[in-house]
Amino acid sequence: MSDRNAERRAAGELEARVLAALWAADGPLTPGQVQEVIDGSLARTTVTTILSRLYEKGAVTRKRSGRGFVYVPTEDASGLTARRMHAELAKDEDREAVLSRFVSQLSDEDERLLRALLDGEEDAR
Repeated sequence: MSDRNAERRAAGELEARVLAALWAADGPLTPGQVQEVIDGSLARTTVTTILSRLYEKGAVTRKRSGRGFVYVPTEDASGLTARRMHAELAKDEDREAVLSRFVSQLSDEDERLLRALLDGEEDAR
């Protein structure tokens, strides 16, 4: 694995930890509060950078609180995964090929669930 890929993976893991802390919170968190929840050994500036990146990606919103910001996730984990799937789909011009490959690689259970959802069944699970 290249150094660049390792850096991306590490950044993604930190973003996931920050989002998990925000999802578990009862309300908005400051970077310092997020730092305490995820790992006190991370520098507050690192946490602030991660939160800023998440804000730029639209994964969190922020509101001014004193001299800084407090952060709240824009979606739950399932919503964020769905948004990532849409973003990946949008990167390819041949949507039919991408969706065809995606569907062909589903497990039987996932295919059944997807069919039920597409058919509008209320309780597809």
